[in-house]
Amino acid sequence: MSNEIKQIFQLSFPWQTQDPFLFCVYHLDHYPKGNGELGPLDSLEGRNLGNDFQIKNGYRMYHGTTVPGFPAHPHRGFETITVANKGFCDHSDSLGAAGRFGEGDVQWMTAGSGVQHAEMFPLIHTDKENTLELFQIWLNLPSKSKFVDPHFKMLWHEDIPILKLKQSSVKIIAGSFNDQQAIAPAPDSWAAAEDNNVAVWNIKIAPKGAITLPKANEGTTRTIYFYDGNTIEVLGKSISLNHGIEVEATSEIVIKAIDKAASILVLQGKPINEPVAKYGPFVMNNDQELQNAMNEFRTTQFGGWPWRHPDHVHEINQGRFAKYPDGTVIEK
Repeated sequence: MSNEIKQIFQLSFPWQTQDPFLFCVYHLDHYPKGNGELGPLDSLEGRNLGNDFQIKNGYRMYHGTTVPGFPAHPHRGFETITVANKGFCDHSDSLGAAGRFGEGDVQWMTAGSGVQHAEMFPLIHTDKENTLELFQIWLNLPSKSKFVDPHFKMLWHEDIPILKLKQSSVKIIAGSFNDQQAIAPAPDSWAAAEDNNVAVWNIKIAPKGAITLPKANEGTTRTIYFYDGNTIEVLGKSISLNHGIEVEATSEIVIKAIDKAASILVLQGKPINEPVAKYGPFVMNNDQELQNAMNEFRTTQFGGWPWRHPDHVHEINQGRFAKYPDGTVIEK
């Protein structure tokens, strides 16, 4: 293995990550036609509803019981970046913010001092299948930002820069690629400071095509996730589908798609290099802060839940939109 390739690993559920990232999960569910009430037109018999993580008939219900997804749950101390390549996600939170996003949109949420949110996957099509392809990435916050005010931002697909190269395309969700800059992230994010080198790139390589990842600064971590295709070559080493590759970020990295087109996600950033104390949806710096987070959530519910149901979804004919905590609504 060359010095530029540090580790090759099998992709699991979730994917392993490097500081400053905490977690990355890839959802690919081939949901059937919808039943007109945003759930599957399919029997749910035999599923462990409420905790359904086994793929059956091509999909999972996760923690949903009628609509798939993740009903109300709390977060503190980090950020979620939700990349909806295909299908839709219905967001609702304890700040009163809400939205429906999908088909290439990205939601960037800073949990900061604490927020509850629900992420449901509405099956809006009753006449065809409802495929969902989605990444959720957890980006840590440094101790100085653990208690910032929660923040919710939409990066709409139409606004996210896509760099079209001769044999590939790069969707620049965070950071920059060949001087093309992403939309600004949430203001208190580790990604907001340019010298932290945070990048999130979704890259598609044409069959027999190649791409060169540019050099990053010393001390930056970089992981490549190969999630769709057949075989790629990284610095001359053959890599099969569903593998991750930790590489030297200070080197140019050449990636080739051997026969079929290939899709990869790249996460990079300067490590925060602080202790991480993690318990479920809370990420702090020590056990006492974790205990305080759990106690505070029990007492305050991080502002309570302003929606009728924990698995709140929007109307079936509702288009893509974002409603912000100040009441501003943007329709797409």
